[in-house]
Amino acid sequence: MPRTEIIKTTAAQISAELARRGVDPEEPVTITLDLGEELIPGRREARARVVAAGFTDADINRLIDEARTEAQSLVE
Repeated sequence: MPRTEIIKTTAAQISAELARRGVDPEEPVTITLDLGEELIPGRREARARVVAAGFTDADINRLIDEARTEAQSLVE
């Protein structure tokens, strides 16, 4: 009979959590995502498109900072 265990962690930490529990890296697992209510609707889909275009999180942050700086100079 299959055993079910709930692990609450981030996507970045899931492999470390599985290793900590002794799960072999080759063992099949099923992960259920609880995406909940998005604070900004469409953000997840937009981010997926930007990443698919080849941008990294650092690129995204840099672009946001540049746009913020540009907008701030217009306000001053």
